[in-house]
Amino acid sequence: MTQVPYQETAAFIRQAIPTIPQIGIVLGSGLGGLADAVENPVYLPYETIPNWPRSTVHGHSGRLVIGTLEGQSVLVQQGRAHFYEGYDMDQVVLPIRVMATLGIKTVILTNAAGGLNPAYSPGDIMLIQDHINLPGMIGHGPLMGPNDDSIGPRFLSLTQTYDRELRQLARKVAENENITLREGVYCGLSGPTFESPAEARMLRGWGADSVGMSTVHEVIVARHMGLRALAFSSITNHVVNQIDTDTVTNHEEVLEVGKMIVPRLMRLLRGVLSQMPA
Repeated sequence: MTQVPYQETAAFIRQAIPTIPQIGIVLGSGLGGLADAVENPVYLPYETIPNWPRSTVHGHSGRLVIGTLEGQSVLVQQGRAHFYEGYDMDQVVLPIRVMATLGIKTVILTNAAGGLNPAYSPGDIMLIQDHINLPGMIGHGPLMGPNDDSIGPRFLSLTQTYDRELRQLARKVAENENITLREGVYCGLSGPTFESPAEARMLRGWGADSVGMSTVHEVIVARHMGLRALAFSSITNHVVNQIDTDTVTNHEEVLEVGKMIVPRLMRLLRGVLSQMPA
């Protein structure tokens, strides 16, 4: 169980906003522009929020945007902190714990990811069906340590991690909006290095379709605290799986392709929000 005082952080935010949102949205690299669509926004820069981890990565704005989107009361996390930035796992997942403490019932997460599936192309959107938590397998899981049974079980089942009804709704919206929606397994790594060709081949052999450096630990904590979770990967690059190639993955490419995906992802998220109960 986390030792970071997330209750204190939630109390600060509760006093700073006019209404308590019901849906949390986490935006990944290059996707922060989605927050610009929030109506009647209240902005809380991360540096003003007690205990809140601040992102040091280009492409993560570093603020909360609270307001209305498609008739839903939302809290948008415009940029996230990552394990590779030197935070411990308790700090990385604090925003999700705060959301649950505020009373948020559903969280929608986005990330920029590399495409492991050879059928994927940069610019695709992938609906996450399941995940591989590699950091957790080697001792960096977000639920390690003492457990608070009042907020979640000691041993959490992950057989239905990504909400079935929300995934079906996302498929319906994508079809109505004529948006090609891939579906697959996301593998979360620690980073910050991109995968070596041998690692890429290994992950694909394990059944992963996309790979990134976030999301998995956040979803685990969301499920531990009873939140419904929906998540999308923006495929920003092909993962290189052969040595002696001139192709090099870089963060600038991730950000540029992420911007191209934003309009379609915005339509998809708006459609999902508009059809969820208010």
